[in-house]
Amino acid sequence: MFSTAPIPPNSIIPVAALNRLVRECLESNFPLTWVGGEISNLTYAASGHVYFSLKDENAQVRCVMWRSRAQLLGWRLENGQKVEARALVSFYEPRGEFQLNIEAIRRAGQGDLFERFLRLKAKLESEGVFAAEAKRPLPCFPRHIAIVTSPQAAALRDVLTTLHRRAPHVRITLFPTPVQGEGAGEKIAAAVNQANAGNFDAIILCRGGGSIEDLWAFNEECVARAIRASRIPVICGVGHETDFTIADFAADLRAPTPTAAAEIVSPERDALLARLADLQRHLVRRMERSLAEQQQRIDWLASRLIHPTEKIRQRSAEIQTLGQRLRRSIQQQSGASKLRLINIRQRLHASQPQPDKQAEILSHLNHRLHSQVRWHISQQTAKLNALTSSLNQLDPKAVLARGYVLAVGPDGRAVRDATSLCPGNTLKLNFAHGSAAVTVDQVVATTEAD
Repeated sequence: MFSTAPIPPNSIIPVAALNRLVRECLESNFPLTWVGGEISNLTYAASGHVYFSLKDENAQVRCVMWRSRAQLLGWRLENGQKVEARALVSFYEPRGEFQLNIEAIRRAGQGDLFERFLRLKAKLESEGVFAAEAKRPLPCFPRHIAIVTSPQAAALRDVLTTLHRRAPHVRITLFPTPVQGEGAGEKIAAAVNQANAGNFDAIILCRGGGSIEDLWAFNEECVARAIRASRIPVICGVGHETDFTIADFAADLRAPTPTAAAEIVSPERDALLARLADLQRHLVRRMERSLAEQQQRIDWLASRLIHPTEKIRQRSAEIQTLGQRLRRSIQQQSGASKLRLINIRQRLHASQPQPDKQAEILSHLNHRLHSQVRWHISQQTAKLNALTSSLNQLDPKAVLARGYVLAVGPDGRAVRDATSLCPGNTLKLNFAHGSAAVTVDQVVATTEAD
């Protein structure tokens, strides 16, 4: 089980290193362990840490509980108390002392009680006793509250003081019952059942803080079933904020403390009065605004209200106005119809046939036509004469008429150059009147100077 780094033989190590190795060996090989014993040599240090020894008949061991753990304890340690501590085995290096670092601590015998608590909680939870849907809502404005607790409990004074301060108008009825000791659970359940016979709005079940043995009456099954069978909402304020009992789970609401239970179940009277005054001011403003709006609507309706005589006069004036508009409309329609009739007559008259006028127009157009034709013919005749004269001037026959001859070579083309001929070629000579065929005997070429 134990393991550590091997130390070379004949080696020399410092004391601090040795102590560190011992601490590491112990802490790594011992799990968190429950250790039972009697407290002795108890010291509460100014730092908040708690130092003590756990001992039995044969041995003792030094223990330390750090401040962060001691603050969660909820009760004060005393010399001679039998306790069970959940501890980590450690070693205090500076002084070379074996010690236990305490993580949690409980009075001896509480382990069995806690096991009973867990078994009962699991059983009731499986039956649906703690179901959220079965919880009853607390009244918003209770008038009568039942308190189930011991008359000698300090928690009762805190609850009464709080209720008197916050809601002095609420009636309070105390159902006294022992909250600790043999048979306390059955008496608490009976008190809850008795409160259900009255006309109450809520039940406060309260008790001050204590050990698990002190609060065990609220872990009884009969108490949980009485709370669940109650027709009146039950608020449970038992112990401190860190204390949980079966009654807390069965109740309709758990309060961290008895004072908190009183504060939760009772609305603060001053706050309610302030809220009521605020609602009253809001209601007055709403009523004033509504009245002003209605008065304004009445004024508007009054301004629209007209006397029958005045209404008849207005209707008569409207009828006269409409009659005038009707007459003007008829006149306008009649005038427009007359203008359309005149226009139609003019168009009809203009479209009637007029033979004399049409004959005159036809004669005039005929005269213009003959004049245009004569002028056009004279113009075309002059153009024709000019073209004829130009054509006559270009006519080769007119040249032949003056004594010239057109010589045509063997290829059928006019001969322009004598050098293109050869002796023996046959030429056709065209005269103004007739033609003759000739044979070339000699070709005479002339120079440029000739």
